[in-house]
Amino acid sequence: MTVAGIRHKRVAEEILHELSIMVAGELKDPRIEGLVTVTEVRVTPDMKHARVFVSVMGSEAEQKNTIRGLFAAVGYIRHQLTERIQLRRAPEIHFTLDHSEEYGRRIEDLLKLAKKPTQ
Repeated sequence: MTVAGIRHKRVAEEILHELSIMVAGELKDPRIEGLVTVTEVRVTPDMKHARVFVSVMGSEAEQKNTIRGLFAAVGYIRHQLTERIQLRRAPEIHFTLDHSEEYGRRIEDLLKLAKKPTQ
């Protein structure tokens, strides 16, 4: 695979790293509440779009408010990414709630129930 073929993956890793730092302390929007973790970033090969998967510990209302707060901060985030990663243009950022942890926990609970001996 050529260097150009994996560049979007390296950029995705850098975006994940920088976004994690921003979410941890730089974004001051009160809607971004609870424990917020950037779990994955996928950048398209043309580097025009980035899908950011975010895990939020809290109620469903807190999760929705956090996503709204992140969407409100997209301009600031893109500006910071262009400076920190030294990109000509930052990709359009699309935030998505990551439910994989909840899904995994549910599967573990079901497996524990299946292993439990019936009486």
